[in-house]
Amino acid sequence: MMLEIAANSVASALAAQEGGAGRVELCTALELGGLTPSHALIALARERLRIPLVVLIRPRAGDFLYSELECETMQHDIETCGALGCDGVVLGVLDANGEVDMPRCRTLIAAAGTMGVTFHRAFDLARDPSSSLDDLIALGCERVLTSGAQASAVDGATLIRELVTQATGRLAVMPGAGITAQNIAALAAATGAREFHASAKSRQPSGMQHQRAVLSDMESGELRSDAGQVRAMATALATAAQRATRF
Repeated sequence: MMLEIAANSVASALAAQEGGAGRVELCTALELGGLTPSHALIALARERLRIPLVVLIRPRAGDFLYSELECETMQHDIETCGALGCDGVVLGVLDANGEVDMPRCRTLIAAAGTMGVTFHRAFDLARDPSSSLDDLIALGCERVLTSGAQASAVDGATLIRELVTQATGRLAVMPGAGITAQNIAALAAATGAREFHASAKSRQPSGMQHQRAVLSDMESGELRSDAGQVRAMATALATAAQRATRF
């Protein structure tokens, strides 16, 4: 089984690696659901990591209905990832009716070249999960990240299991949202999924000694993936896999 960690910095990516993650999804602004990281952040993470690195391609917060200019931006970001030696990109575009925007997705996937492509949680806002999954398979995506169209993957477990069955191995259905060391094994059993996505983040204390109370929203410490949380999830997942092979 595979544990992917959403890392919002090089420090988070290294913590994910230290904790036993199998893959890192690099992004920024986790509090906004994740945005595309900078060129420098991607380059440094690629230089320092020994495990596969995929990069979130999302130019702004909000919905997944993108303009031509935004799609052009995403295409250039994808090309940058290829030039820097990334293993994959994570993208998603919907049309105004809640369908997968096939023409725009084809263009972005073509820009990815030999890199793997994950369709992100735009999928959870699609009108029809079943037909959208068929669209992603037709596009050649290697996986889809989903919470089962619910606030958390635990809440969406029933739909996730249906998607795993429908996919029949043609792409990986990867649960994400609200996954912890305490629920990952049960989620694996409930869904039949083999890949899982989490951030394992915690708030780091600020090192600032001088603070200004009226600007407290800018004085908290950073969010960072925690190696201990990653390790606990990786251990729980490995234990679940071992148990599954005995029955």
